Amino acid sequence: MRLKSELYKKEQEEIVDKIVKILDLENKTEYTLYELDKNEEIQKQIMELIPEIRKYYSFNGIKAVGEPNKIKRPWLSIIKHLIKQKYIMV
Repeated sequence: MRLKSELYKKEQEEIVDKIVKILDLENKTEYTLYELDKNEEIQKQIMELIPEIRKYYSFNGIKAVGEPNKIKRPWLSIIKHLIKQKYIMV
């Protein structure tokens, strides 16, 4: 059986690009947790990606995708897990 990372490489890159676009990381290079906590539009848009993430990623390591209601900030967990492919998070 082939891994989802092999089968859906293009789709995974598109999801990461969507997150980068939502966060506007090309123009704004840094965010504070306070800013993200207050911006409900970003949170909503990230949470709307969960069905796509479930389809194209093996989400065993991403608890926020499997059980988002058990985590305080599931949108932050998704951001951190997926954009670490292209960006360094501090």
